Amino acid sequence: MKLKNKNIRRSNLDQSEKTNIDEHSSHIPNNEKSNNKPNPEESPEVKSHKINKSNIIRPFKKNVPWYKNPIIVTVLILFVFTIGLQIYNINNSNKLDYGTIIEIIKKEEYSKVEVHPEKVVITRNNNEKIEGNIPNTITFFEDLRNANIDPTQKNIYAVPASEFNLFSIISLISTLAIVGFIIYIIYSAKNISNSAASLPFGESKAKLFIPKMQDVKFDDVKGADEAVNEVKEIVEFLKNPKKFIKMGARIPKGVLLVGAPGTGKTLLARAIAGEAGVPFFFTSGSEFEEMLVGAGASRVRDLFTKAKKMAPAIIFIDEIDSIAKKRGTIIHSGNTDQTLNQILVEMDGFQKDTNVIVIAATNRPDVLDPAILRPGRFDRRVVLDLPDMNGRLEILKTYAKNKPLNPEIDLETLAKRTIGYSGADLENVLNEAAIIAAKHDRQTIEKEDIEEAINKVILGPAKNRTKSEKYKKIVAYHEAGHALVSYYLPEADSVHRISIIPRGDSGGATIFIPDEEAYSLRTIEKFEADLASLYGGREAERIVFNTFTTGASSDIKRATQIASDMVKKYGMSSLGYVEYSHDDIGHLTYSQETAKKIDEEIAKILEKARKTAEEIIVKNREKLDRIAQTLLEKEVIEQDEFMSLMTS
Repeated sequence: MKLKNKNIRRSNLDQSEKTNIDEHSSHIPNNEKSNNKPNPEESPEVKSHKINKSNIIRPFKKNVPWYKNPIIVTVLILFVFTIGLQIYNINNSNKLDYGTIIEIIKKEEYSKVEVHPEKVVITRNNNEKIEGNIPNTITFFEDLRNANIDPTQKNIYAVPASEFNLFSIISLISTLAIVGFIIYIIYSAKNISNSAASLPFGESKAKLFIPKMQDVKFDDVKGADEAVNEVKEIVEFLKNPKKFIKMGARIPKGVLLVGAPGTGKTLLARAIAGEAGVPFFFTSGSEFEEMLVGAGASRVRDLFTKAKKMAPAIIFIDEIDSIAKKRGTIIHSGNTDQTLNQILVEMDGFQKDTNVIVIAATNRPDVLDPAILRPGRFDRRVVLDLPDMNGRLEILKTYAKNKPLNPEIDLETLAKRTIGYSGADLENVLNEAAIIAAKHDRQTIEKEDIEEAINKVILGPAKNRTKSEKYKKIVAYHEAGHALVSYYLPEADSVHRISIIPRGDSGGATIFIPDEEAYSLRTIEKFEADLASLYGGREAERIVFNTFTTGASSDIKRATQIASDMVKKYGMSSLGYVEYSHDDIGHLTYSQETAKKIDEEIAKILEKARKTAEEIIVKNREKLDRIAQTLLEKEVIEQDEFMSLMTS
C-alpha cells in the first residue's frame, strides 16, 4: 500500500494496489532496429566501434525462418526418414517370427528360400512370397543343421552380402548428418565468450542509445536536486577525464540509484548520458535471466565487451536486485550466481581505466549482496526521495505544460495536497484528469477533473451500485467516526474530504491532508493519533449499531502494522530500544518468550488507541450524528463544510 494511501480511512477492505513506473520510462525510444541497420547519422567514432560479427559462426541466421534453413530442413528430412525406416523394419519383422521360418522349411512348404544378411525371403509352392528377420546368416544355417535340414539339398541359398541396400545407406547417411550437425552446434557455441555471443541466447539484449538520441538533460529532472548534484561530477569526468586523472582521482565505477518506484531513477540515468554525450546501454536485471545455464554470464560479458569498445560509455541496469541478491540466503537463487559473479569480475577485474561507468537502479537495496556494494564496484549510492512540496510543484508544472488547465486551478495547492506522491504519481493524476475532461467534451481541465483523478488513482473509479439504506447508514457512520476522531486529536491529519460513494473495493473513504514535516519525521504521539483515527470507524459502528462489520478490515490491518513497527522497529514500547526482526534466511532474531512479549505490547498499544476513539465518539455523539446525516444527504463532504459542521 502506498505511503500516501495511509492518509485514507476506508470502510471496506481495499486489496488493490496501483503499480508505479519510473516517470518517462515509456518515452524511451525503441532502438531494436538501430541495432540491425546502419544509422546514416552515426559518427565515425561510433561506426568504428561496431562489433565485427563476420567471423562469428552462426548455425542460424537472424530473421530467417527455420523452415527456410537448408541445414535444418535436410537434417529433419533424414531424421524422419530414418524413423520411418525403423518403423517399416519393425512392422516387417512382425510378419514371420524366427520359429515359424524354421518350421516352414522343416515341412518343405516352399519352393525356394533366399537368405539375406538379416532376413529370409520364402517363396511358397503357390509362388507367394513371405519374409522374416533372422539373427544373421551363420546362426540361421547352424539352426537348420541342428534341425536335421541340409541347406544344399533343400533349395536354400544365401544372397551375397554385397547386394546394394538403399535403406542401409540412407540410414547411415542420416545418422552421420545428425552427428555432424550436433558437432557443428557444439563448435559454434564455443565462440560465445570470444566473439560477442554467437548464439542468440548468449547475446546481450541491452538497447544502445547514441548521443544524438539522448534529449534528456538535468533540467528535465525535477524534484531531485540533491541527487542531480551528486551525479554531476560523473558527467564532468566523462567529458574531461584528464582533469581527474592528473590529480590521482578515481571516478566511481558504479553508481547505485536507490528510491521508491516512480521517483525518477531511469530518468536521472538518461539525463547523465544526455549531459555527458556518450553511448548509453540500457538493460534490466531480468534480461540476464535464462533457462540455459551460463546464458546470463555470457550476456554480461557481451554487454561489457560492447561498452568497452565504445568507451567512454554508460551501462544502465534497471532493477538490479533481481540478479544481485545476497548469496546463500532464501531470497537468492543459485541460478543467478554465475551472472552476479560475472558482474563482479567485470566491474573490478584486472583491467583498469576502461572509462565505462555502470549505473544501477533498485528500490530494494537491503537485499543486495555486500560484494557488489563494496568500494571499487557500486561504491556510490544516490538516494532519490519522494519530492517535497517545491519538488512536486516543479513536477506538476512540467507535466501541465501541454495540458489546457483552467486558470482557477492552483498547482501550488495541488502540490500541498499530494504529500507522498512520486513524480510518476503526479504525472498519472494529470493524465487521468485530461482523460476525464476529454470524456466530458470539455475545452479545459477543471478542478472537479483533478479531484476525480486523485480519487480514481487512489481508490479506483466510482461505482454505481445500489445499496440499501441500512448499508449506506453504516458506511456513513463509519466514515464520520474516522473524521470525528481525527478532528479532536491535535497530532492527527486534517480532513480534506469524506465520501460514501463506492470506489473499488471500498464503500467509502475519508481523505486526509498530512503535514509535510509530520509525514517525514513521525513521533509516537503522531502514531497514536493515527491509530485512534483508524479505529474511529469501527468504534462508531459498535456504539451506534451495537455490531461489527467487515468494513474495518483494512483499518485493522494497517493499525496492526503500525503498532508492530512501533514495537519492533522504532523502540516505542516498554521492551526498550531494540529492533526485533528476521535474519537473512528468515529466522527470528529473538526467542519465543520475547515474541510473546511483543504480541502483548502490540495489543496494549492497539487497545489504548481503541479506548481513545471510543471516548471521543461517546463524548461527541451529537456531532457524529450530524456528520453522518449530512453524508446520507449529500454523499460527499468537503473540508470547509466539515469544519463548519464541527464548529456550529
